[in-house]
Amino acid sequence: MREPDLMATVGEDPAAVASTLAQLISEGLVVEGKTVRLSPEGRERLNALLAEERSGVDQDVLAGIYDSFRDANNEFKALITDWQIKDGQPNAHDDLDYDAAVIARLDDVHRMVRPVIDSAATYLNRLKAYADKLESALAKVKAGDTSWLARPIADSYHTVWFELHQEFIEASGLTREDEARAGHAS
Repeated sequence: MREPDLMATVGEDPAAVASTLAQLISEGLVVEGKTVRLSPEGRERLNALLAEERSGVDQDVLAGIYDSFRDANNEFKALITDWQIKDGQPNAHDDLDYDAAVIARLDDVHRMVRPVIDSAATYLNRLKAYADKLESALAKVKAGDTSWLARPIADSYHTVWFELHQEFIEASGLTREDEARAGHAS
């Protein structure tokens, strides 16, 4: 994750985030490069913190919220597939009506996921930043910059969605492999 994206996700004072990030790097929990990422030791520490967090949250409630996210995720996956593929071929984005119809569906998906995030943030406050990040990407798409729908290595709608999905998976004590085995692969 790029540092500015990390700061947006955390939603705290940038100077405080930079200071904490420097400390995590010095402790060997984060590796710095073009992006910042967890080291193996950092991943281990995160897993311990997530386990501690899960112990304080009603897992049945969280599972219900995650099921609601899965419903929205199914709609979003279909939308992204339609954005990328048209009539069985890569979408050249030369049919403006087709693209506009796909983008119009993004509002529906956004309306589905927003209350899910709000519910989840009641139990996992750190998730509330995802609502703002999705809103920001949606505004850019609606303003005409459709690259913000699925641009990689930026806080595009798809990138933020993927990160949010990972948060739900980890908060539930699952892995992407668990999700794939259960038929919920993303």
